[in-house]
Amino acid sequence: MNRSALAVVLLGLALGAVAGSGVFTFGYGQGTSYLTNDPTACANCHVMEDYLAEWGRSSHRAVAVCNDCHAPHDVVGKWYTKALNGWNHSVAFTTGDYPVHMRMTDYNRGVTEEACRYCHASLAEAVDGPAHDEERACLTCHSGVGHPEPPLARSSNASTHD
Repeated sequence: MNRSALAVVLLGLALGAVAGSGVFTFGYGQGTSYLTNDPTACANCHVMEDYLAEWGRSSHRAVAVCNDCHAPHDVVGKWYTKALNGWNHSVAFTTGDYPVHMRMTDYNRGVTEEACRYCHASLAEAVDGPAHDEERACLTCHSGVGHPEPPLARSSNASTHD
């Protein structure tokens, strides 16, 4: 076998291993469940179980699911955010590199802030006027609406939930 044929075979094996690992991980991690709006999909990983339970005790449980607050309301934004967070979460959970108390990224905080304003537009405008004031971010005062008791509050002195 010549050198270029060997390189093609080795490249094919490497790509096959990566693709096979990806398909296995997607299946093992119940990846298709994340394509739904079902809140239980968010708790496929035990780290999120407390957040799902807290949402179940929230005032929003009857009117909003996870995607309503944590994904943009346009199709492209929703799927971009789900893909970005899916990738970041899968890397974090696979490597075990995540904090005990999950924290929102600035991007996800912005998505959630816009979701508040999407559903509560007339109230937000009454508070802010026609221009959005960053100092009057909904999550500044209402961070516990979707998850009333921070999951760690039961076992520590945590006082805020991001």
